Amino acid sequence: MKTILLIGLGRFGRHIAMKLNELNDQVMAIDQDESRVNAVLPFVTNAQIGDSTNEDFLATIGVRNFDVCIVAIGDNFQSSLETASLLKELGARKVVARASRDVQAKFLLRSGADEVVYPEKQAAISTALRYGSDHISDYIELGDDHAIFEIEVPQNWVGKTIGQLDIRNRYQVNIMAIKKNGKFAMTVITSDTCLPSESTMLVLGTQRDVQRCFHF
Repeated sequence: MKTILLIGLGRFGRHIAMKLNELNDQVMAIDQDESRVNAVLPFVTNAQIGDSTNEDFLATIGVRNFDVCIVAIGDNFQSSLETASLLKELGARKVVARASRDVQAKFLLRSGADEVVYPEKQAAISTALRYGSDHISDYIELGDDHAIFEIEVPQNWVGKTIGQLDIRNRYQVNIMAIKKNGKFAMTVITSDTCLPSESTMLVLGTQRDVQRCFHF
């Protein structure tokens, strides 16, 4: 269980709050809009209406006490920038901020954010890969150009072992798990693991290496 300070309760922030609630994390939520704060009350431990660019207000929150501070503000980049900077000045352990463009990420990182997320960009890439390819079921970006892809087991791989395919050495791609009928069938993968038909694999690698391996 982690303690999270979540600032900005638009659609993105609200979805974060709902997911953190499922993970049983303790969440303090903040937004200037009372209706947004009221909307997330069922999913958070506590919530306050306030201006995160106001140093005196943020100081009352005790940002040092949270494991992670998430700046999910999406409609005012200046506020996001000021909030990230103030959080760091007040001693926040880790600040994760939302950006929509690389130039925003650059300024956020310079202002105190430890990490930056691109919800729109990540969703767009995932959607394009999932629906623009006949073989990819899902995609999760991990950063540093690496991602996890859920990919159908190619027909000519069925019945072969991981060792026979040797894709780790040939393409720097790792098979992490195998799913059948949407459920995990194998989570311990060895060189002797045999690939079944009508299944999908969770594979880890850079997009370039995975594309070379699976030709999509």
